[in-house]
Amino acid sequence: MSTATSPSATPELHTLLWQRRPAWAEAQIVAVILGGLALDRLLGWNGQLLADAWALGVFGWLYFHGGALERRVMLACLVISGLGEGFLSLVWGLYDYRFHNIPVFVPPGHALLMTLGLLVLRRVPSWFVIAVPLAAAPWAAVGFWQGWDGFGSLLFLLLAVCMAASRARSLYAVMFALALLMELYGTWLGNWTWKPLAPWLELSTTNPPLHAGAFYCALDLLVLGWLRVAHRKLLPLPTLTVQAE
Repeated sequence: MSTATSPSATPELHTLLWQRRPAWAEAQIVAVILGGLALDRLLGWNGQLLADAWALGVFGWLYFHGGALERRVMLACLVISGLGEGFLSLVWGLYDYRFHNIPVFVPPGHALLMTLGLLVLRRVPSWFVIAVPLAAAPWAAVGFWQGWDGFGSLLFLLLAVCMAASRARSLYAVMFALALLMELYGTWLGNWTWKPLAPWLELSTTNPPLHAGAFYCALDLLVLGWLRVAHRKLLPLPTLTVQAE
């Protein structure tokens, strides 16, 4: 008898994260997203400063309780999302925040939302992974065909690419749904507003685009991909062995 490594038995990176979850972590993240956006909207600049401090505080609390792998994911998400926000909002001009800035709470908020997705995905049924793209496809097709959401078709293609490029499909399905809820809440409050036409492309969109979660899926894909490549030697993934005759 000899041992051989089974590639299919190698755990995916996202399944190794937050196996020891801090108590009330999900509730803390939901509270800071809902409460922070409300403060930002209702109290103006003072509310935004309070939301900044709250988001950074929860980020720091999770960072303290996370292991080496979780901390690298949070920092990578913080940096990549910050660069992405600068490009999408300030350069491309897809949406504007109410003070025409990038609020300090936004990049750590992205990291918190990704952490929330990682925490809840183990409780999501397997059919949810298929249900998300199946539910998103008709909206993209009808919006493109009727001309009121041409940009949504591109975002749906981005979602499909993320689903095809990685085996972390359960994470992308969860993030797509969580991002949609957050986008609906944030635009309803008026924290940010999407442009009716996507600049450069001149494609119509909605406020928010119901496929905006594809951007969050792409963020998570970049974070996990960068972590796997950049830290392969520092963080070798455990492998499982099977008996071969």
